[in-house]
Amino acid sequence: MAQFNMANRTVLISGGGISGPALAFWLKAGRFQPTLIEQAPRLRTGGYVIDFWGLGYWIAEKMGLEADINHVGYHVREMCIVNDSGKRVAGFGTDVFGELTNNRYVTLGRSDLSRLLFEKIKDTTEVLFDNEIIDLDQQAEGVRVRLKNGGERAFDLVIGADGLHSGVRRLAFGPRQQFEKKLGYAVAAFEAQGYRPRDDDVYLMYGLPGRMLGRFTLHRNRTLFLFVFTVGDGALPTALDEQKEMLRKKYADGGWECPRILEELGHTEELYFDSVSQIRMNNWSKGRIALTGDAAFCVSLLAGQGSALAMISAYVLAGELMKAEGRHDEAFLSYEALLRDYIQAKQRGAKRFATALAPKTQLGLLFRNLVTKAFAVPGLAHLAIGKEITDAVQLPDYRWRLPIGRSLQAKGQPSEL
Repeated sequence: MAQFNMANRTVLISGGGISGPALAFWLKAGRFQPTLIEQAPRLRTGGYVIDFWGLGYWIAEKMGLEADINHVGYHVREMCIVNDSGKRVAGFGTDVFGELTNNRYVTLGRSDLSRLLFEKIKDTTEVLFDNEIIDLDQQAEGVRVRLKNGGERAFDLVIGADGLHSGVRRLAFGPRQQFEKKLGYAVAAFEAQGYRPRDDDVYLMYGLPGRMLGRFTLHRNRTLFLFVFTVGDGALPTALDEQKEMLRKKYADGGWECPRILEELGHTEELYFDSVSQIRMNNWSKGRIALTGDAAFCVSLLAGQGSALAMISAYVLAGELMKAEGRHDEAFLSYEALLRDYIQAKQRGAKRFATALAPKTQLGLLFRNLVTKAFAVPGLAHLAIGKEITDAVQLPDYRWRLPIGRSLQAKGQPSEL
């Protein structure tokens, strides 16, 4: 059996999405020894696109990723709401987002960002694909971890970066139901090849009471479709055929391109399907085990900020561990103190955004469209969404000890932060 040795400062990170690889990168920069474990057999592909801005973007700059994320990403120029016949009824240009973020704003596939982060750590971090943690045993000197494929190992610390359905959170803190706050919506997304028409750099939305369907043109002749719809408190279907059937019933009366999109749905074998939920916890750590990203504080997919917040929390967690020289109790307390108020404010904003994206009544849809039209008035968009877009937190200036490239000399944090 491996012996514990705090001099090694070994950290097991569960989750290969956004916060996991980002945390591994910064821990390595702080001279820790991270190991990354991912349940999937390989990096995930497909899924949905994210809007990436502010401090998350600034951290990506420090990692040397700015050119890459702009190369694989999209610079959306318009958000357009259409009616049953496809006629534009509301919308606005997206220049306001660039203005509010000092042009640190890009839309990209979540799986693309995950891949770029993984490329930064694959040669310096032990990675265990097709594996998962099935038991955790905290002891005075560290944590003994039992793996599904790989027996038992010992680590100084264990970090759950494994998302809304976190296995680490379940093992260390309790069932997800204790911490999950459902917002009354579900979301589904899939990609189709060769779909027409294509509207480059335009996000199109079609709405019915309690339902939204979005279409976004991707690179390589692909199109992404996003469904957001109201649901009750019952469990969502888990089988692919049942998920497709639920979407068909929900959108059976839809106009615009609904019939064609539902036809495309029948051909896909990869469908992202989940509830729109938040995770709310009193503490993000317990002993030598801590959580980061959606595992700790999911703000909900509809907020559009989950990936940036995952980057921020990973950066701060690694920085506080380095600053405390591995004294985890001290580091975990500082990590929460720095971010909790900021995260709670983001969660409150995300709840409002979910209601605005898919209003539950016809009157709500009309009001949403009127507000969206008003964004074209100079200055009004800044007033309406400025607080939601800008990041009201200042990150510490950590003195990273490992030379990980010139990117660490990136310009300082955005002036509005």
